[in-house]
Amino acid sequence: MADIEKIKKLRSLSGAGFKDCSSALDESKDDIDKAVEILRVKGISKASKKMSRSANEGVIAISEDNQNSSILEINCETDFVAKNEDFIIFAKELADLNNKVKSNREKLLSSKMKNGNTVEDNLLALISKIGEKITLGRSKTLNQTNTKIFKYHHTIVKDNLSKLGVLVSVDTNNESDDLKTFGKQLSMHIAALNPLAIDVDGIDQDVLKKEEQLINEELKNLGKPEDIVKKISVGKIKKFKEDNSLLNQQWVMEPKKKVKDIIKELNIDRLKINDFLRIKIGE
Repeated sequence: MADIEKIKKLRSLSGAGFKDCSSALDESKDDIDKAVEILRVKGISKASKKMSRSANEGVIAISEDNQNSSILEINCETDFVAKNEDFIIFAKELADLNNKVKSNREKLLSSKMKNGNTVEDNLLALISKIGEKITLGRSKTLNQTNTKIFKYHHTIVKDNLSKLGVLVSVDTNNESDDLKTFGKQLSMHIAALNPLAIDVDGIDQDVLKKEEQLINEELKNLGKPEDIVKKISVGKIKKFKEDNSLLNQQWVMEPKKKVKDIIKELNIDRLKINDFLRIKIGE
């Protein structure tokens, strides 16, 4: 059996269990570096088996610097793991790296983490240690040049990690308190009403076609004549567009007004919503 001190050291380096470390040291003839490689290979094997399972839990991470703001989804299988300290530490460091590479997935996976290993290697090691499928989901980076970026976290897990995150970019150089209040409320509005696009023209045509198809089928099942179906369908699609385009949605803080009305009332020169992303775990 391998020396107990070497087993402890290998456990510290790899995060693997006692028996795995002992076996790896026996196989490597007490060479710790080779033992780490052996565990890594075994970890990859174990991790690949876990990747066939579903991962609908996790956290949304937001990271910022003076140039960019980024949002990243990190998935796991259970809420218990999403609150695990090792998972949280990994997610927080990963969020900062994702912001540096501007949400480029290939660059992110090859980036070096604080321990000197790549994100991809650390991800596989974490899967092996924790025993759950862990994946990187949706992500986006917004540039802060000549814009203001606002964020919102809902159901915070820890610090910059939550179950629902929003980033929204507003085109303006205005520094007023009114603008800051609007930005904060706008990100909360997006979290609550989940718009599909900024304006009507931005809604995906495939989404509109599917919605129109569902509306037509529903009306036909009610026995409506073809000409009536077409007329009602036009009205329902128009309402669907308004309900799902951010500028046309009823302002969540004051439902009698629309988002575009609030922007007009602010009377801030060239104020414009540039972009946004809302990510919720499990959606």
